[in-house]
Amino acid sequence: MITNTDLMLMAVRAGDKARYHAPPNPWVGALVVGERGVMIAEGHTQVPGEAHAEVVALRRAGERALGATLVVTLEPCCHVGRTGPCTDVIIKAGISRVVIGTIDPDPRVSGQGIAQLRASGIDVEVGIEEDVVRAQLAPYLWHRVTGRPYVVAKIASTLDGVVAMADGTSKWITGEPARLDAHVVRAQSQAIIVGAGTVRSDDPRLTARLDDIILEPLRVVLGHAPENARVRPCLERTGDLGYILDELAHHDVIQVLVEGGPTTMSAFFAAGLVNHVVWYQAAAFGGGEGTAGALRSLSTSTIGQLRRGRLVDVRRIGEDIRIDVEV
Repeated sequence: MITNTDLMLMAVRAGDKARYHAPPNPWVGALVVGERGVMIAEGHTQVPGEAHAEVVALRRAGERALGATLVVTLEPCCHVGRTGPCTDVIIKAGISRVVIGTIDPDPRVSGQGIAQLRASGIDVEVGIEEDVVRAQLAPYLWHRVTGRPYVVAKIASTLDGVVAMADGTSKWITGEPARLDAHVVRAQSQAIIVGAGTVRSDDPRLTARLDDIILEPLRVVLGHAPENARVRPCLERTGDLGYILDELAHHDVIQVLVEGGPTTMSAFFAAGLVNHVVWYQAAAFGGGEGTAGALRSLSTSTIGQLRRGRLVDVRRIGEDIRIDVEV
C-alpha cells in the first residue's frame, strides 16, 4: 500500500518542475489523493502571480477533491498576495485531510495556514519527509528566515585544486557534461556574482543555457566591467558583501550563485556568507604551473581555523565528479 512517505516524495518531484520559474515564490508540489492512495491530480507552483501548487492540483481534481487528501510539500498560504489564500480554496474544495512536508517560515503564514485548516475541521499532519522537503526548499526557507539570498559557490578545478593555469587560462578544466550541469545550477539562481577580474579574463555571458532555453539571471560584477563585456547589462557593485546580498534580496533574488575566481570566492567564505558549495573536479593535475587553491586568499593558518562543511552528495558527471557541501 502506498504510504504518506511515498506520496510526499512524489509531491517533491512535482515541485522540482517549478524550480526555474517559481521564484520568488517557493517551488511547491501538491497531490490530490483518493482512497488507497490513488493519485487523482498533481500540481506545482506556476509563475509569480498565477496559481500555487495546491490550487493547480485542486482545479485538476475538480469534484473528485471532495473528501480526498491533499499532500503538499509546504504549508498552504493563508494571506492575500498576488493570489488569494490557498487555505480558502482547500476548505471550499471539501478536502478532508492535508499532509504537509514542512511549515512555511514566512511570518504571514508560519503555522497560521495549518491553524485555519484545522479550525475548519480538516485533519492536518505535518512533518512527512521534512528533511527531504527542507533540502529541496533550502534557498526559499533561508531567504524567509534571514531576509538574504541563499549563496551557492560554484568551483571547477583539477584534483589538486588548480582553477587556472599560470597564463590565466581556465577553459576548460572540466568536460562538457559537467559544464552543462553547471548551467542547471545557474538556472536555479536568480543572480550570478563574479569579480571584475573574471569578466576581463573570461568575458562570460553568465546566462543559463538549457537545451533551447536561455535564462538570464541578474548579473552582478564586483568592481567595474569593461564597456564591451558580454555580461552587460549588469549591476556593478563594490563594498560590503552583506550589503550587496541585502540589495539583491530586494530584487526578489532567493538564490545567488558565486562564480568568481579565488579572490571573490575567498571573500565570501571569509565573510561567512556561503551556504552551499558545488565543486566540480576533473581527473587532471595542474601542478606548480597552475594557480593552486580555489580559495587561496582565505587565511587558514592552523588546523583549528579549518572551515568544515557537511558532505551532502558526490556523483560522477561524465569524466568529472560533482561534490555538494553544506557550509
